Amino acid sequence: MNVRRLYHTARGIQGLAGTEYDSDVSPSLRRRLWLWRRGFLSRSDAIYDIDGHRVQDFITDYQRYVRTKRINGTWSVALSNKLLFHRVMQPFDDERMTVYGMVNDGSFHTVDTDGARFSTDGGVQSPSSVDSRHTNNAQTDTPHTANAHTNNAAQRVVEQLECDDDGKLVLKWVRGGGGNNVYLCSRTEDGYRVNGEHYADAEFRSLVSNLSEYLVCEHVEQGSFPADLYPKTPNTLRLITMYDEETHEPFIAAGIHRIGTTDSEPLDNFTQGGLSAEIDLDTGELGPGARPPNAGSESDSDSVSGQDAVSWHTTHPDTGAQIEGEHIPNWETIRSRVLEMASSASFLPYIGWDVIVTDEDGSFSVIEANSYPGLKSIQVHGPLLADDRVRRFYERHGVC
Repeated sequence: MNVRRLYHTARGIQGLAGTEYDSDVSPSLRRRLWLWRRGFLSRSDAIYDIDGHRVQDFITDYQRYVRTKRINGTWSVALSNKLLFHRVMQPFDDERMTVYGMVNDGSFHTVDTDGARFSTDGGVQSPSSVDSRHTNNAQTDTPHTANAHTNNAAQRVVEQLECDDDGKLVLKWVRGGGGNNVYLCSRTEDGYRVNGEHYADAEFRSLVSNLSEYLVCEHVEQGSFPADLYPKTPNTLRLITMYDEETHEPFIAAGIHRIGTTDSEPLDNFTQGGLSAEIDLDTGELGPGARPPNAGSESDSDSVSGQDAVSWHTTHPDTGAQIEGEHIPNWETIRSRVLEMASSASFLPYIGWDVIVTDEDGSFSVIEANSYPGLKSIQVHGPLLADDRVRRFYERHGVC
């Protein structure tokens, strides 16, 4: 085993141990030992129907944390680094969000310069700088004076919020994953809101100034279909693509529609109490939404179990919106385009795509992609290795 593989194995095992230590599920010691010997964490026993399926048909937690990390090899950085992934997605400009820049220790660095105005000294003025009505010192200078070339991170973010039509943007850590280290920001009459919390002007500027390596991204407005499922969070599709080296083409191995709840706000994360509805990959039809243990109330009307087990919802537990049987609009268009993107990045054989549907015509934006996507929200619907094509992929890459 080379040094790099040894390092990543150690890191993966460390992640496993940390996750088990933080687990909110406590099976008996005998059951826990049974799970550990087979590569599962206690939490998985509460989410997967391990006893109802062949245990060897599940990708275990050990395989996910340690072995799936190796699939993309050194190219995994193209997914784990969000700015690099943004560049990889350049041929698909209609499907990628705009990244205005990156804030790092108080400074602003421009990323997307399309439509920007070049200054006389060769630098770049963002449209927000040109159109801003504010300055660092809160003076009343004309828009083209004091702040036309500022690199002050807080000022540039404030200006961007001022010039955006919806007064919203997203700050996300360039290396973060799993919905962590994401700030959903919006402008209000008396300040700002960040992940639902109110911030006065000085507080917001202080937050931005203290961020390191955070991308300043456009806020992608979801279409009516995901908004109708739950309007208070962005509700994304998670699609896992695998590249078949025998046929030299990618395929979608699994897909779910993640749906936010009052527990998961401001995001739709399954592990934080959001719903996971399986997508029929042929038709785009949704199954019932699965909700992890210890989320929500035992009195949910269409929950088939209590808080100690996964609950299943044909309708949304908070809004009553129909889930099961609903169809993703123009699913065929979305599926085809995602496969086209996966084919263009065939050097990355394993990708977990997070996309948000923006229109009824099948338009969507890619929010981010993952090199070793989490599988609990996927395998809650059944074991991945029950599909022979998926099993061959994982076997070829030394996962199982």
